[in-house]
Parts: sequence; C-alpha cells; structure tokens
Amino acid sequence: MAKNKQDPIVYAAADWWVRLRAPDDEGQTVEQWLAWTSEDARHLEAFERVNDLASRLGSLDTVSRQGLINAFTRQAAPPRRWLPMAAAAALAAVVLSGAFFGWSRFASGISSQVYASAVAQNRDITLPDGTQVALGAASTLTTHFSHGQRRVELSGGEAFFQVIHDNSRPFVVAAGDVSIHDIGTAFDVRRTGQRVTIAVTQGRVQIADTTLAPGGGQRGTLEVSAGQLVSYDPNTSRMTIGGISSDQATAWRNDRLEFIDEPLSVVIANLNRYSTRPLHIADADLNKLSYTGTIRTDAIDSWLGALPQVFPLRVSTGSNQVILSDAEHSPHR
Repeated sequence: MAKNKQDPIVYAAADWWVRLRAPDDEGQTVEQWLAWTSEDARHLEAFERVNDLASRLGSLDTVSRQGLINAFTRQAAPPRRWLPMAAAAALAAVVLSGAFFGWSRFASGISSQVYASAVAQNRDITLPDGTQVALGAASTLTTHFSHGQRRVELSGGEAFFQVIHDNSRPFVVAAGDVSIHDIGTAFDVRRTGQRVTIAVTQGRVQIADTTLAPGGGQRGTLEVSAGQLVSYDPNTSRMTIGGISSDQATAWRNDRLEFIDEPLSVVIANLNRYSTRPLHIADADLNKLSYTGTIRTDAIDSWLGALPQVFPLRVSTGSNQVILSDAEHSPHR
C-alpha cells in the first residue's frame, strides 16, 4: 500500500503558521518567516493555502473536523491522488503531533487566522466581520475573533483598518506594548520592533500602554480623534501626540513612506520592508539621527544617493546589501 508523501514546502508552511501564532516579543519569528518567503515564490503561495485551509477547518464542529483530519491522514490512497490535499495533510500531521495548539482555540469558540504579505508587496484583506484592512509590505497580522471580541495582533509592519463598528464585539488591535480600541474608526498602525505609531483618519480610538506602571498598576489611556498621530517610544514608555493628514497617514498605499521626526533606525527598518536589497546601519551612533520627510518606495536608491547631503554618513552599495556608515569613521573620507 502506497504511503502519503507530503509536499515539504506545504509542511514547512504549516509549521510557520503555528510559529507565527506563538508569542514572540522580539519579532524574530516574523523576520525568519519573511526570509523564508523571500527564498522562493512557492513558499508564500503554500502559506496562503495553509492559511485558507485553517480558516475552513476552524469553522467546522468537532466531529466534522476530526473526520476531515482522519480522512487526510489515512494512507490508503496513492500519492498522486493526495497532491490537491497536501496542505490538509500537512496541517493534520501537525495536529496529531501535538504541536498545533491553536486548534483548542477553535473548540472554545475563538476563530483565528494569520494574514501576511511579502517584501515590497502590499495586500488588501477583508476580515470575516467585513472590516477592510490594507496590509503593508512584509507585515503579519493575526486575528482572534470570538462572540464577544475581535482582537487583532500586528506582529510587525503596517496596516490600515476601516473597522465595521459593533458595540457588542469590540475591535482591538494589539501592537507590542500598545493596544488600540476602536470607537467607530479608520486608523493606521505601524509597528517597528516595539516602537508603534497610530494615525487616526476617521472617528476616534482609545490607546492604552499595556505595560505595568512602576507601582504595579495599569498605565493611563489616551483617546485621540481624526487628524492626530500618536507615537509610542518603548525606551521611555511614553506616548506623544502630534498632527497628521489623512493623505500622510495612508501615503504608503501610494508608494510613499512618510516620517515625522523619527530615528534613522526606524526609517531604515521600514525601508527594508520595501527594498529587495537589505539596508544596514553599520555604526550605532547613526541610529539616533532624526529624520522627517517622504521617501518613495520605488525610488529608494535615489534617496540613498542624496542621504550623505543630509547626514554625516557614507553609503556603500553592494550587490547584496547597502551599508550606511559614519563618515567620520570611514577610511575613505
């Protein structure tokens, strides 16, 4: 009797699906996943197939789901008849191995799904509740929907939300140490490591710092409205409020990244979500340089060429990466 041979790419995609749902405060899993997707176009395609299958399985009752898993893990069929079901077989194998802890969530009435985008590729998504999400390049979003709450986790990158408001099911976005509670809203969230910016374009949101205060209690919350920008600095656990237009808040959807008084390290990290050639800051003292301006994602090389006229740094361009170094430390200056 022939044995079921699983597609190794689909099996790896199922494994990444699990890992992206586990807590990862440092964001290393997302970075590793992005590297995996960039290796081969088939990787992201397989991941999306696994993601779709997980969503369909999550909607089944316990008996139907177990029957589907049993059918896909049975080894009675020739390999060629199993090829269309490779994603299901891979997921079922993970379930049976005990690593796929997420299925317990489904049994308790929580439906979860992972959405992700590749480097230099934005993506439009409609969530099960009708909420529209524009997902920026190299970004990962995980939804946890139940009867009483809609919770979304932004592991890294950027997303613009146009929320379908429902008083009985609050919509909350978690981004690092910050949570954003919808109050009938359209807003943008960008997460760079633990640094978070929130730009409100319509309605209002309530923003909370979820870290504990020195005395052990909860920190305060802010309520901000359309036209306001909130920046959270993890080094000081402070939130600052400024102004921003709707065009600026969503400029990235039109190939423009807008930065307002942000560290150069944050700028470079976000450019790396759109650059096929990684950018790297070699000298730590450059990280704290503050930058304000617009960068076109389709003209990153031009921006890099002009950067030494703005900052005391040197740009070294290679075939595989671009290095920014302190001009004063450069032996060629």
